[in-house]
Amino acid sequence: MSEELFVLMPPSGFRAASASLTFGLRDLFGARPRLRLPRVRLLDSIADDGPKLVALRPDRAPSLRAACPGLRVEPLRFFRPALAPRVRPAARPHLAAAERLRRWTLRVIAADGAPVPGSWIVLLTHAKTRTGVEAVTDASGTARFSLPASVSRAQQVLVYPRSGFWGALRRNIALDTLREIRLRPAEPSWPGALGHFYGAARDEAGRGVRVAVVDTGVDRAHADLAVAGGRNTVVGEKPNDFGDNGEGHGTHVAGLIAGRGRPPSGFRGLAPAAELRSYRVFAKGRGEASNYALAKALDAAAHDGCDLINLSLGGGAPDPVLRAAIEHTRRHGALVLAAAGNERRSPVSFPASDSLAFAVSAMGREGTFPEDSVEALDVAPPRGTDRKNFLAAFSNIGIEMDLTAPGVGIVSTFPGGYAAMSGTSMACPVATGAAAAHFSRQPSLLARQRDAERSARMAAAVLDATRVLGFGPEYEGQGMPTL
Repeated sequence: MSEELFVLMPPSGFRAASASLTFGLRDLFGARPRLRLPRVRLLDSIADDGPKLVALRPDRAPSLRAACPGLRVEPLRFFRPALAPRVRPAARPHLAAAERLRRWTLRVIAADGAPVPGSWIVLLTHAKTRTGVEAVTDASGTARFSLPASVSRAQQVLVYPRSGFWGALRRNIALDTLREIRLRPAEPSWPGALGHFYGAARDEAGRGVRVAVVDTGVDRAHADLAVAGGRNTVVGEKPNDFGDNGEGHGTHVAGLIAGRGRPPSGFRGLAPAAELRSYRVFAKGRGEASNYALAKALDAAAHDGCDLINLSLGGGAPDPVLRAAIEHTRRHGALVLAAAGNERRSPVSFPASDSLAFAVSAMGREGTFPEDSVEALDVAPPRGTDRKNFLAAFSNIGIEMDLTAPGVGIVSTFPGGYAAMSGTSMACPVATGAAAAHFSRQPSLLARQRDAERSARMAAAVLDATRVLGFGPEYEGQGMPTL
């Protein structure tokens, strides 16, 4: 039987309660080898008296627990960025007996006619059943499809560019009339939802507040971002390599919180004066982060004196390792905000569902994104008191919801420029940025001793500074954070 990775935890909490309760770690890892233990390979440690990442054969875990009573042996679990799901075909169009295939091509170009390679295109002949085909544009911006000869129309054609542009949506199209789609650039000057609800951020907004972005890393070369420091907690990678891992997600998140640019040429977040720190938990080019890397990042952020910790990620079952780490950060006076998830009205995902984290849903407003963009498919009930406001079709809901914020068609910083993205991943940093701007005007609160009482007062302050939009508590919690 091959080894698997596990996280070893103290019997209670994130750290052993005392020196006498190190749950046999010195014995376990060889300093005082007197216990008869199964073979365990230590790969990484958060602290002498804290969680360890180990390699162990699963059939030996019971022997390890027996040798170290109270030791918690938790499996390695993974979490993903909380981006809105793309529409994907669930079935191909029916090809009748002896029916021939037809070839159809579509070219995707920029406003100046330049090709846009790497764009994901979905053609749906029946939108309700998601019957259709998909392809990716090549270097010339062209995507090629094979369809039954009888297919002459598409109910929907969707284009998802990687970055730099708004996605596109065309409805009820005769294929013979559609040969190319010209994309709009995603520019920082776009009058989006942030501008509508919050206006232009003050230069001093966020000053004195330290914010941790626990994510895919932040592009340290972007002109609109100033990264004060951070850490890479991916085991096997360099701790000081906390820049963007190639996915761009963390860079987009960071801009919403603390972008320092000035439109129309630069992007401005809600708390441009906040101290921004990056904690990369996703390996290079990877879309998953382990509970161990997340726990290590939360520990580092808490000990670095971060006031707010943004988790634009989630998925999977509740995890004891990450739950203990969130509790640990609260005891150190920090507040965790987490994306509620994007499983289309499913229950709030973990870690947002944890009672010590703030769950943030995604709402949108009609008119803040192009009418012919893919974001048009995210418009859904319930509507707010202002009927232009809606809760995003992808957003999760539930009694654990604490806040809502704009998360549909949000332009922000991205490696090499800017991008429009959607998801509770975007709503969460909007809420975090609003909280940072709010706290910067409360120096007495920030000056309190960093303990559980401090984080509890911070939580109360955020919830007191909200406005209800009319969706209902399970959709918006206490409402949208105000500055």
